[in-house]
Amino acid sequence: MSQNYNWQLGRDMAFPYDAAFPEHQFAFVFNLNRCIGCQSCTMACKSTWTFSRGQENMWWNNVETKPYGGYPHHWDVKTLDLLEQANPAGQTWGGNPEDRRAPYGRFNGKTIFEAAETFLGPEGANRALGYLPADEEWSAPNRYEDHPVANEKGVAGQYFKGGEALPQHKTWFFYLARLCNHCSYPACLAACPRNAIYKRPEDGVVLIDQERCRGYRKCLEACPYKKSLYRGTTRTSEKCIACYPRLEGRDPDGRGLPMQTRCMAACIGHIRLQGLIDLDAQGAWKADRYNPLYYLVHVAKVALPLYPQFGTEPNGYYIPPRWVPRPYLRQMFGPGADAAVDQYAAPDRELLAVLQLFGKDHRICTRYELKPGPKVFETTVQGKPFALYNDTIIGYAKDGSRIVETTVEEPLHLRPALHANSI
Repeated sequence: MSQNYNWQLGRDMAFPYDAAFPEHQFAFVFNLNRCIGCQSCTMACKSTWTFSRGQENMWWNNVETKPYGGYPHHWDVKTLDLLEQANPAGQTWGGNPEDRRAPYGRFNGKTIFEAAETFLGPEGANRALGYLPADEEWSAPNRYEDHPVANEKGVAGQYFKGGEALPQHKTWFFYLARLCNHCSYPACLAACPRNAIYKRPEDGVVLIDQERCRGYRKCLEACPYKKSLYRGTTRTSEKCIACYPRLEGRDPDGRGLPMQTRCMAACIGHIRLQGLIDLDAQGAWKADRYNPLYYLVHVAKVALPLYPQFGTEPNGYYIPPRWVPRPYLRQMFGPGADAAVDQYAAPDRELLAVLQLFGKDHRICTRYELKPGPKVFETTVQGKPFALYNDTIIGYAKDGSRIVETTVEEPLHLRPALHANSI
């Protein structure tokens, strides 16, 4: 095992190969506070990539209801349990948040790579701790949909607790949209005995070479997010390809500019924002203050990686849902969850403007500019002052062209009395 630095963990970690980082990395941010579970993203992906024979069980993009849902069933609970068995009571965080090299402090536990080495033994065949889901676990992608945590019957004030703290509901669920995270340290790549999986040097997209793959399903077993899938008709594995022809600017609608993936573009809830991040030689994000993804992850720090403790350094980030109990959010998104929720609940002027970029254009926004507007409203949120400014935010594409211009407040149109009741 080589030692490579994982900035999401704030330390070096074991990985089977020496790190090799692309110049640009495909990444995305999902705002879970906006997701309505409509599955438009899921069907956009299915109708584009996985509609053929043998792909019936393949959902490269899916939306599952947490805390009970999952595809395959309970994928995260089972992996977390394996890690706990390998490192009892040791999966903890410590230290203080620092710069871009350790924004969440330091993870003291074992990653899936380190746990495999100690729990299974250094001579073990598996390079990452994982499991192979049974066939029935793939049978129902929407099991437990809209299934909330139960409340205590007959208890007054059972639904949420308020006061000065942000309400945390006792009866709750939320939608978690998922696709391949195109990790910086992919477990699927580490586990493949055929060297059939690789990261594209131009954008960090993780792909499977179909000519080399022999369907051993080691990638499926190792991926903690279970986003590599087996196709029985070809006896090979397949996975999300991040719609790389669109990233390359080959979609005619983009007119040569990089475009967002099909799932991102189809999202009617405007929960998704996608981009390409510049990396330095050590794999950390280069400072790019006005790239919207950089701002959300490293400046506002409202967007967090999904299960960073797995150690794969996923490039998918989530703005946590603000009504969910904090211990659950900390387990899912790491120790930055509390600050992220508090920041989102009472956003500052710039964050409120950047949130307007989500879903506004199918082309990838690489830079934004903020033009101040008038103050239109002020109040207090959880005891803190809050002011709303009707600022204008402008988004620019890779070539510098303007692709988005919108205000924080939506325009209000009053229908004249003559047509008040017309459709």
